[in-house]
Amino acid sequence: MSTNILLTPARIGPAEIPNRIVMPPMTTRKANAEGFVTEDSLAYYRARARGGVGLITVEMASPEKAGRHRRHELGLYDDRFLPGLTGLVNEIHSHGAKCSIQLGHAGGHTRFDICGETPVAPSAISHPVFEITFETIVPEAMTKARIDACVKAHADAAIRAAKAGFDCVEIHAAHGYLISQFHTPFENRRTDEYGGSLANRARFGLEVLRAVKAAVPHLGVIYRLSVDDYFPEGMPYVEGRQIALWAAEAGADALHIAAGHYRSLPSAARQIPPMALPDATFLEYAADIKRDANIPIIAVGRLGDPDTARTAVETGKADFISLGRSLVADPDWVVKLRRGEPRRACLACNTCVNEMRGGAGMACVVNGAAGRERRFENGKRPNGERIAVVGAGPAGLTYASLVAAGNRVVLFEREDHAGGAFRYAGKAPLFQEVEANPASFERYIDGLVRTCMQWGVTILYGVDVAAQPGVLDGFDRIIIATGARYRYGLGPLVTTTLDAGIARWPLVRQLASSNAFRNWFYYRVRRGTSAALIERLGARPNMIAIGDAVKAGKSKEAIGSAFEAAIG
Repeated sequence: MSTNILLTPARIGPAEIPNRIVMPPMTTRKANAEGFVTEDSLAYYRARARGGVGLITVEMASPEKAGRHRRHELGLYDDRFLPGLTGLVNEIHSHGAKCSIQLGHAGGHTRFDICGETPVAPSAISHPVFEITFETIVPEAMTKARIDACVKAHADAAIRAAKAGFDCVEIHAAHGYLISQFHTPFENRRTDEYGGSLANRARFGLEVLRAVKAAVPHLGVIYRLSVDDYFPEGMPYVEGRQIALWAAEAGADALHIAAGHYRSLPSAARQIPPMALPDATFLEYAADIKRDANIPIIAVGRLGDPDTARTAVETGKADFISLGRSLVADPDWVVKLRRGEPRRACLACNTCVNEMRGGAGMACVVNGAAGRERRFENGKRPNGERIAVVGAGPAGLTYASLVAAGNRVVLFEREDHAGGAFRYAGKAPLFQEVEANPASFERYIDGLVRTCMQWGVTILYGVDVAAQPGVLDGFDRIIIATGARYRYGLGPLVTTTLDAGIARWPLVRQLASSNAFRNWFYYRVRRGTSAALIERLGARPNMIAIGDAVKAGKSKEAIGSAFEAAIG
């Protein structure tokens, strides 16, 4: 068989990357309050390096203290951060991955209480800033001297990155941060050589690029930019495309083509495409720019399907594929691709991003170990056991998939299909905080079923263990994952409403999307089924209930409990 092109090496300037999969920067909040690397930071990136990622870009790190955009943001603006960063680089390298760090300055998209200094921006206009709490701030307009100092700070930060051993640096010119603010007409009201025409608005970012390239010619330098802001007063694609080509001419070793801005319409979610948007959301931008750019192109945005990713590179639309949320959901994405195994599919529900913005650390609905890697690194899974799992919803499937290796696992499901009530989550108006899409849930469930089957799990449909308790005889361990049931006979009404699309009618949608209704719907009107089932089955050794079967709630907690039971 021919080698999958995603698994072939390629270069970004001086750096040879072992495969075409790039992990983009995603804030984890795993650094300590000052910005130093922690053991949790090491564990998070170690999991992705072990998983086979070619180039790991650790999260946004500001070249200046004034540019820090979140609490617990990784530090790079001072030499005192070098020992921790060097250790992080060594850890990533030890598992065969190359590593990059993003030089990202928040500009006007931060606050004094976050960075400890007066925020700066191209122009003194209002910026809505959400970091745990929401505030509107007016940054200080940058003088020419302040611009020059910021350009130098980027070069100095790149030199620090080189000293720490990074193979590449990425300049952040996307999503409404400082360089993007210069690009965007709405945020750049200047009348000097840094405002007005497109060439003037692009000037600051290109000066940063040239300074960084001159400072670290032995590193790969990546320019990541939003090429379309998606709001009327923002930068349109025709301008973003031109800036991308100018960046290639100015010395960038690769272009990382993104889109969106925190002012995007209908919402800022467009910059991290949620499940309602199509796969490969930004790929055609990358393909169009690649036709005229003579440097590697990194594509990003809903590319977690291996066939979609492979086709994008095979057809010349991109040279590298950037996977953010997909690698949060499954850090072993590349290893599984190499082995021909199904990956754990990302839902594109943006829980990882939205909860982080609210102050929580990195977490994931479908990966209970995300952000808690240290807890699970040395966990002991059962071995050599006969294990029965009752219920093929997300918790039961997850548990079975995690313990399948080394055990004989039988999964019993009362219905004639897997997924349980989780398939209905895609028919509701919202899942978490984004518009729901049934296809996302079906892909995730189908992937779990394929994983279980590939690892030898026997799945028996149409078996009600309450009516046939004898089927559980002889097992060393029994996992009850039967989910929750609606009270008051509401179950048929709920499923009928969702199947008929009534929940998406305008007035019904408004009610069903409210926090009060969702709290009632997920918690108060449902109850776990494990207590009644266990009473009916009688006492048995090693019988454990997980997920909604214990206490009705949301899917993140239910799937997380499967990880705890299987590994923790």
